[in-house]
Amino acid sequence: MALIVLASGSGSPGVSTTALGLTLNWHRPALLVDADPTGSSSVFAGFFHGTQEPTGGLINLALSLRDGTLADALPRETLLLDPEAPAERSAWFLPGIRAHDQAPSLLPLWDPLTEQLRALERNGHDVIVDAGRLGLAGWPQPLIAASDLTLLVTRSSLPALAGATSWAKTLRAQFAGVGGLSRLGVLVVDEERRWPAMPTGARVRPYSARHIAKALQIPVVASVEWEPEVAEVYSHGARKPRKFESSGLLRGYRASAAAIQSILGANQAALAPTNGGHA
Repeated sequence: MALIVLASGSGSPGVSTTALGLTLNWHRPALLVDADPTGSSSVFAGFFHGTQEPTGGLINLALSLRDGTLADALPRETLLLDPEAPAERSAWFLPGIRAHDQAPSLLPLWDPLTEQLRALERNGHDVIVDAGRLGLAGWPQPLIAASDLTLLVTRSSLPALAGATSWAKTLRAQFAGVGGLSRLGVLVVDEERRWPAMPTGARVRPYSARHIAKALQIPVVASVEWEPEVAEVYSHGARKPRKFESSGLLRGYRASAAAIQSILGANQAALAPTNGGHA
């Protein structure tokens, strides 16, 4: 099982839509956890377009923690995202809070919930966490610390990079302090398609992955094209446009999933003990 966290340093670069898109295009069973402390999840109002009855989600889990029944409560609070997906690629959703003032009540939950999410390995599930904007009251810092990979999500424009720079520095220090820099990366929501052709050297255009990695001093693990009409299928429950399955955005989600899996595999191999040449 892998625990992957997506978060932003500032603004709204598309963390929630990207996390949902990755979950629905993951290569094995996956659980999406809405840990955004703003309480602004768009899954019920957007992807489900108001047809799915919300569960208590994380708030119910916080209550079950007090009763000592967290392990039993977790399956009851998850919802199936896509009933038509094959079992080997099933996608589930753990709802978050409904209002930002509930976020502080989740602080005691994050550590024990991390243990329960890791226990999902027995069922072959990976976990993708939408952590929203970093540093807000009640943010899921323990999930980030325990993650197999944390991805700082940013758009490719200069204002977006300026907003991500401070948190990039903070995350580098935190992961370096525990020897875990290989568990930190950047996921770029590439805005290139939105811009007309510009004169050579004009710096209005979005920055490349190489420039972004250099600016943030964190490797770019993956990038996805920003196609609003395709993204709205996930963010607003919009009707699928023509050639949805072959769109650049979905190809980006699938390529990102493969790139993430490659990083996770390399990190796992680096941590595996050698047998000293013995069989």
